[in-house]
Amino acid sequence: TPQAVLDAREIAQASERLAVLVMGTNDLVKELHSRHVPGRAPLTTALQLCVLAARAADVIILDGVYNDVRDAEGFAAQVNEAVLMGFDGKTLIHPSQVAPANDGFAPSPAEVEDARALIAAWQEGNGGVATYRGRMIEQLHVDEAERALAMADAERHQMRPGQGPRQLLLRLWQRDRLAPENA
Repeated sequence: TPQAVLDAREIAQASERLAVLVMGTNDLVKELHSRHVPGRAPLTTALQLCVLAARAADVIILDGVYNDVRDAEGFAAQVNEAVLMGFDGKTLIHPSQVAPANDGFAPSPAEVEDARALIAAWQEGNGGVATYRGRMIEQLHVDEAERALAMADAERHQMRPGQGPRQLLLRLWQRDRLAPENA
């Protein structure tokens, strides 16, 4: 609801047991008296506020469903939007959506190779400021590269039949949250 969006940070921080926020985009469209349109312009502000709340609370956030199970192109476009907005995954309503969602949220082979090369450049710089492909890199870039490698590794080795990005990200979140440096 609109009130839930406005209270998203408080909701996301309400309990240590809360691990995931899930966007109810159909409900939100209804409550806003809006429409489902390509690009989701009527929802962009609400979606971004919820992503910000999830990041502030260190919880996973999943984008809402895509209703037209016959529109593979539209679904792929919405997955791409969700990735660019910072969502961790997407709720799905049809088996045909599983593979495109996994493909969209998982790092590509090129992104995995780039992450490895970035980390190598960082290590060659002995953990100080370094350059990679002509741009300055620092610890935050290494953190993102390590996240990409962890997601690729988890997808390749830990995903089981019937599991998708949500379960993968929940396991990564739990692992990172329970790691000694985060304790």
